[in-house]
Amino acid sequence: MTKAVAEPRRTVLFKAVPLNLALGAVLIGIVIISALVSFVWLPHDPNAMDFTAQLSGPSAAHPLGTDHLGRDLLSRVLVGSRGALFVGFVAVGIALTLGCLVGAVAGFVGGLLDDILMRLVDVLYAFPPILLALLLAAIYAPGTLTAMSAIGLATAPTFARLLRASVLELKNRDFVEAGRALGATQRRLLLRHILPNALSPIIVQTSLSLAVAVLAEAALSFLGLGTPPRTPSWGTMLREAQGFLQLSPYPVLVPGFAIVMTVLGWSLLGDGIRDARDPRNL
Repeated sequence: MTKAVAEPRRTVLFKAVPLNLALGAVLIGIVIISALVSFVWLPHDPNAMDFTAQLSGPSAAHPLGTDHLGRDLLSRVLVGSRGALFVGFVAVGIALTLGCLVGAVAGFVGGLLDDILMRLVDVLYAFPPILLALLLAAIYAPGTLTAMSAIGLATAPTFARLLRASVLELKNRDFVEAGRALGATQRRLLLRHILPNALSPIIVQTSLSLAVAVLAEAALSFLGLGTPPRTPSWGTMLREAQGFLQLSPYPVLVPGFAIVMTVLGWSLLGDGIRDARDPRNL
């Protein structure tokens, strides 16, 4: 009897966790652990050159091979994971702050202010991260801060539109009208009643935006607009290796695989969170 009861419970528990959520969590977990490990252990100095081991394949001394300057690819890709996560988290943090602020105010206040804010969002939405980075680099200077600012500004409109749509849908619901009838202030209605119920799509979009941020950071570093050259990053590694692809594929494959794994991980995690919160799957 006990076995018969326990079996359905295991089945329900297994179905409760979507496969894409589990796989995404594993992939991102590997990236996060790699970044943390790089602070306490690296097989080699990521910038140390060994001209006797240029473009060598995997070996005991260099498990993932070396680049055209004899630098260890494993050490460099581990250090690069720090930058990918740091730029991604900060850029999406900027996007979340700006986008949610604009979206919440526009959706809740409405009227002329809504029209003005959303037209500004539409203008910003037209600029891709690379174009914004070029503009900011012309005004300031290329670098990590420029890349994070460009990615954050380019991603913010998505959050603004999502939250505005949720706020517009929720602000006339019965529970909000009940709070208003009980004398709740506009601020309390927004912060305590509307926003907590409007965050579900924002959580999913955060994970998907992290995937976009990692890819955008790699592209900007590839173009020389992101991480400084002395700091190993996946985009910089690809830029430096493009001229040596015929001599050795490893300097391209290693950072390329890291980018694909991280972007795929965040994308699967976002899709998995969405599937897990879908009432039809409960």
